[in-house]
Amino acid sequence: FDKDEKFRSVVLTDAGSDKVEELLRNAGVLDEGGLYDLHHVAVVHHVQQSLRAHTLFSRDVDYIVRGGKVVIIDEFTGRMMEGRRYSDGLHQALEAKEHVEVQQENQTLASITFQNFFRLYPKLSGMTGTAMTEADEFAEIYKLDVVEIPTNRPVARKDEDDEIYLTEAEKFGAVVKLINTVHERGQPILVGTTSIEKSEALSELLKQEGIPHNVLNARFHEMEAKIVAQAGAPGAITIATNMAGRGTDIKLGGNVEMLIGQELDGMEEGPERDAAERAIRERVARDHDIVKAAGGLFVIGTERHESRRIDNQLRGRAGRQGDPGNSHFFISLQDDLMRIFGSDRMGGMFQKMGMKEGEAIVHPWLSKALERAQKKVEARNFDMRKNTLKYDDVMNDQRKEVYAQRREYMATEDVSGIVNEAREDVVDAMVARHIPEKSFAEQWNVEGLTKAAQETLALDLPIAEWAKEDGMDAEEVANRISQAAIQAQAARAANLGPDLMRFIEKQVLMTTYDGVWKEHLHALDQLRQGIGLRAYGQKDPLNEYKHEAFQLFTIMLEEMRERVVSLMARVEVAPQETVDPFANTAEIHASPEIPGFASEAGPGLSPGAAPEMATPIGASAIMPDDPSSWGETPRNAPCPCGSGKKYKHCHGRLV
Repeated sequence: FDKDEKFRSVVLTDAGSDKVEELLRNAGVLDEGGLYDLHHVAVVHHVQQSLRAHTLFSRDVDYIVRGGKVVIIDEFTGRMMEGRRYSDGLHQALEAKEHVEVQQENQTLASITFQNFFRLYPKLSGMTGTAMTEADEFAEIYKLDVVEIPTNRPVARKDEDDEIYLTEAEKFGAVVKLINTVHERGQPILVGTTSIEKSEALSELLKQEGIPHNVLNARFHEMEAKIVAQAGAPGAITIATNMAGRGTDIKLGGNVEMLIGQELDGMEEGPERDAAERAIRERVARDHDIVKAAGGLFVIGTERHESRRIDNQLRGRAGRQGDPGNSHFFISLQDDLMRIFGSDRMGGMFQKMGMKEGEAIVHPWLSKALERAQKKVEARNFDMRKNTLKYDDVMNDQRKEVYAQRREYMATEDVSGIVNEAREDVVDAMVARHIPEKSFAEQWNVEGLTKAAQETLALDLPIAEWAKEDGMDAEEVANRISQAAIQAQAARAANLGPDLMRFIEKQVLMTTYDGVWKEHLHALDQLRQGIGLRAYGQKDPLNEYKHEAFQLFTIMLEEMRERVVSLMARVEVAPQETVDPFANTAEIHASPEIPGFASEAGPGLSPGAAPEMATPIGASAIMPDDPSSWGETPRNAPCPCGSGKKYKHCHGRLV
């Protein structure tokens, strides 16, 4: 296979495809034909995701295995992202790779980019110490200016030039040597690493040297507060991933409030506690003076991150509020930033300079070159975010429309008018599909229209007889179908009662609306993934996406109307046979042709049981003026008292 780390992509070569095809055929996955035959497109997708899982994603770097689950690690903060999963089968591929239980794919219920989410707020502002490097993005995306505020006190931190080594092993050897030197003079040290794997590798090297230290990464994040509280104590050594105590002030000598909370936890108020608290404050004050005299917090970076902002956050842990401090970054040509984004000539240039094994090069020019590489990566990532936003802006227009419509439905007590309007639209579309404009009766698809009326409206209509009548046209056929549907709906409403009918209409409308929107999001995801290939046909992928997304949106609305009408056409009252309160139910009978519903009982439902939205009624046994009869009211039905609440939230509340 060929791997491109810069763009995080991997593709099988011809030899790789042949090998995979052979393995799959031996395993019985491929029955006939080649791997890339049309009917094997799903297999190709799984192969591609498995390849990505094994070649582009590393354990303890991109994710960790914890409690039998694959947990994603945020590349910027180093924190675990509980509950977040990769999409399109990638997370399942990682689970298979790590031999843990493979869980089902999540279904997206709603999606929005951070940019469009933040744009929902009428006012945007923020404060951070590292915004200047992202000023262009704030200006272009959010129309926000970044203003640099002078520091409260002059910065006393000394930022050393970067040291560059040929190999990673040489670099870590130099880091351990510097840690030992700084530790001997009593300075606290914070070492920043880019992954769990590298933090634990450095920890092993320090153990071999007998140097005491703490490790702060996603594995031990529960101990973060305790470790950070002591990170500024004399001689303390803390190895941290990108989280690096971000947002926490590492106080020289130790954090007195956190130490009091930890050491005196559970101790009752009184003279004894007051004395212990004074002792801690005096100890921390002495340690503060010792650390300040030794030079303050010493920050060591073991690698440059893709983003200068993350490096600045690490460096900014030292020298706060005018305190002394140092920062020193170590880099090797084997680091990801140098290997993937650095100049191809850099390695050869170092060789020509006569750089020997174990030697370091320190020069301001090299620090500038590294900064240029970081700027190049930041610009690439910004372009990717801008591109993502352009596509999400298309979806955002649809999102606003859908949510506005949904809020309107939620606020409307009686949605019968919306359901009736949907039925008219469905009937008109149905007739238009089977009766061509300005056509003779002989050209009509009478059989197809009769079948469509039965499947969608549950009506057996003599459309063939109507077609033989003189002067019959498409408009008259549509009117007759609509009248028949209205009469059938009126009969059902009379059986169910007006209150329950309104309740069922709203439940069906809301559930269906949410369902088709969920499916639409999935369809847009699929469209987005393949749309880039249109560029090979000399077409603008973004314009193609806009056009097809609009078509999908129109189809979604048509599908929603058809499902609502079809479901409402099948609402019936189940006959009461016993005193069992669950015997009387308003069932929604769905034909196999209606997407999202099955004609047989689904998982967890006994045969004949209603879906979750089915509403029990038992209205015939309930007298609104007789509270003693209300006990038969189903839990989810409107309360007979007329409050408008569900029975379970009103007179049926369990005490």
